[in-house]
Amino acid sequence: MTKGMSASSVTNTRPSLARFAWLSIAAAVVTIVMKTVAWRLTGSVGLLSDAAESVVNLVAAVTTLGMLTVAARPPDEEHAYGHDKAEYFASGVEGALILVAAVAIAWSAVNRLLHPAPLEQVGVGLLVSTGASLVNLAVSRVLFRAGKKHHSIALEADAHHLMTDVWTSVGVLTGIGVVALTGWNTLDPIVAIGVALNITWSGVKLIRRSALGLLDTALPPDEQAAVQAVLDSHRGPEVQFHALRTRQAASRRFVSVHVLVPGSWNVARGHALLEKIEHEVRQVIPNANVLTHLEALEDPTSYADEGLDRAAPAAVPETTSGE
Repeated sequence: MTKGMSASSVTNTRPSLARFAWLSIAAAVVTIVMKTVAWRLTGSVGLLSDAAESVVNLVAAVTTLGMLTVAARPPDEEHAYGHDKAEYFASGVEGALILVAAVAIAWSAVNRLLHPAPLEQVGVGLLVSTGASLVNLAVSRVLFRAGKKHHSIALEADAHHLMTDVWTSVGVLTGIGVVALTGWNTLDPIVAIGVALNITWSGVKLIRRSALGLLDTALPPDEQAAVQAVLDSHRGPEVQFHALRTRQAASRRFVSVHVLVPGSWNVARGHALLEKIEHEVRQVIPNANVLTHLEALEDPTSYADEGLDRAAPAAVPETTSGE
């Protein structure tokens, strides 16, 4: 007997997150304009690289908007478990674009190292670029909070992307400030190369996380522990569990487990236990689809489908019957 939420009942309970993507798009447009102005004023390759990364931010934000729109679609006949995994494509694209930006920044920096040029109007350029960085910082904080609250990897990825832009700007502005004080023009492209290396690591982490999500990675340890705590509260001589499996698809969590009870129990008693277990798991793991499968505790064939579990117990436990 299998008990659980049917695929058709899987619904997307999150509010629309598109407004956060639009906020990111607006921030990208504003910062592109401001950083381009700063670059034109100073001629700094560091600021040029900073502006280029903001262009990447815009492309990434548009991608995030598209994927969040897809992820918000309700389940259908072809996607019975919803479209949540579309978010992993958005975060993967973000990671790839960060790597593209890193290459572009490094290329421009090496070219400036080979062909040094003095900076101009440094004060105004720094002021404009600092304003753009503050915009990105504020928006990234909003996206981080929304991503954590709604378990959205796409928003978290976009927030990480904006933060790489902020740190890029901090490095660039520091380098330009030192150049202005010392006249050492080669420091500008050196800082840009350092920025490129730093954001490369952010891109790699995002791509790795997206790949793990598409590969149905298990729930985080703390969430697995919460599920185990629920099962342990019901475990006893007449109730055992095996074949516990978990996975996540962006905001949605999936939990399946086999529940072993005495074969003498009637359907109503078994059903009531499964309902209680599913309800309690959903209480500790919000937005979870919980699937339970009822088996006879004393039947050796019940242990043949343990899957990832270790071998079944050598002896079948004795049980007491009763209602």
